[in-house]
Amino acid sequence: MHITMGLPTLFPHGRETELSWYRKIDEGPWHGLATYERVLYPDSWSVVPQLAAAAAMTERVRLWTDVITLPMRNPVMFAKDLATIDVLSDGRLTLGVGIGAWDEDYIAVGSSLDRKRQRMDEAVAAMRRVWAQEPPVEGHHPAGPAPAQIGGIPLVAGVIGPKALARAAKWAVGVSDPAHSLHFDAEALAAQRDRVIQAWQAAGRAERPHFSAPIWFALGSDPENQLREHVRDFWDQDVAVTGPASSYLTAPAAGTLNCGASGLLAAVNGAREAGLDELRLVPTTADPDEIDRAREVLGI
Repeated sequence: MHITMGLPTLFPHGRETELSWYRKIDEGPWHGLATYERVLYPDSWSVVPQLAAAAAMTERVRLWTDVITLPMRNPVMFAKDLATIDVLSDGRLTLGVGIGAWDEDYIAVGSSLDRKRQRMDEAVAAMRRVWAQEPPVEGHHPAGPAPAQIGGIPLVAGVIGPKALARAAKWAVGVSDPAHSLHFDAEALAAQRDRVIQAWQAAGRAERPHFSAPIWFALGSDPENQLREHVRDFWDQDVAVTGPASSYLTAPAAGTLNCGASGLLAAVNGAREAGLDELRLVPTTADPDEIDRAREVLGI
């Protein structure tokens, strides 16, 4: 199982702190570096420029996104941006996509709330055509550059239910399960992994699907409060959380969060037992020393 370290995307910080995270993560032993997306959220960074900076400042790690809200984007322009990042990183980009949990993000960028899942499927198809260098407008040039990775950038679907899994099995390389990022449940993750494999088999896919998950962690001087405060800030918004997230990520549950060294170790060991291919660690602070603390706790 690979372990990827997240960036402090959702916390106030500046250039030097961001660069420090790039350097520390790229030093290892982390397999990847991950970023996250919120549009309407204080101090949150924008995904595309952050990935571009990470591509330029790192040499080794895989660049990941957690679930990026695909239906609210122009697929041609987004595909072009990502292909550029893939070239900058020499083919190290993996894109996690989904419909997102916040309707207000759609509204803010002037995107419709209708047919989100269908539009995600359509966007994936459009992006694949761009990466294959098929002209988006007949009789005109393609939207270059071509990605560094042959066949385009790998897409991992942030989906949960059986219908969503069946749709993802048509175009994704695998699934990222966000349902246990707060309350880690290895048994439930193993069961979901089996459902993902079954969805791939039902779609006639011979290859084994990638299966990954994120988990928030905290290792500061007061880890319980660190994690609780971040989760409450993240979910206690004036607007309602919609979609699948509303059922399993809520601020009232923050008091029972796993945190500290024991919580992180339990999550990593449980992820291995559940058969995860990749576990992404989501930081709850912008302090670069959190990377060193995680390395020490995990003994890697």
